[in-house]
Amino acid sequence: MPLLIGNLRIDNLLILNKIFDKLINSFIDDKVGISENFLSTALSTSLKENLNLLFLENKLRLAGIGNDLLINQDKKIRGDKVYWLDRKHENVSENNFLDLIDLFVLHLNSTCYTGITGYEFHYAYYETGSFYKKHIDQFKNNASRQYTMIFYLNENWKRSDGGELCIHHTDKLQNISPQNGKSVFFKSSEVLHEVLTTNKERFSITGWFKTN
Repeated sequence: MPLLIGNLRIDNLLILNKIFDKLINSFIDDKVGISENFLSTALSTSLKENLNLLFLENKLRLAGIGNDLLINQDKKIRGDKVYWLDRKHENVSENNFLDLIDLFVLHLNSTCYTGITGYEFHYAYYETGSFYKKHIDQFKNNASRQYTMIFYLNENWKRSDGGELCIHHTDKLQNISPQNGKSVFFKSSEVLHEVLTTNKERFSITGWFKTN
């Protein structure tokens, strides 16, 4: 019998926890956790459909640089457009995603003692030719962001499409393709990264796990 967590149907919680553990273990090994199947195909598809609809309804806004105290916009640094997820929207896809995030937070806190008390996530839409220059996700005047997580919603992505997430390790560069279903997890205060120029539309969800 499937388990229902909020709006999210969980057919096998054990399998889901194994997916969580694989992501966490790869993070421990290389400071960057990667999962190829954190999001189900059905959930990825519904989230992308919702993002496309928001774009057509002109609800996406040019992303800013910095937090509420230091907000500015500069397309020479960052060119994506965003829309923040919120249960108040009463959108089934968003709520299913957030139900999954709630399960992951419970798993993180119970297995890794991370002390996560909240999170925030937004859709990110990159038009052809856009990018995001090198940066760290934790604000200088606010250390609440502890972990960054990114979810990709792009089917049949090819190397020639560009748009990779480039991780700047101390001794190497790591390029991660934004392929549908893939998720990336890393420490917000430590990992320098950028989004390389995309050669076609690029869809994702980005967010941060936070402590008080």
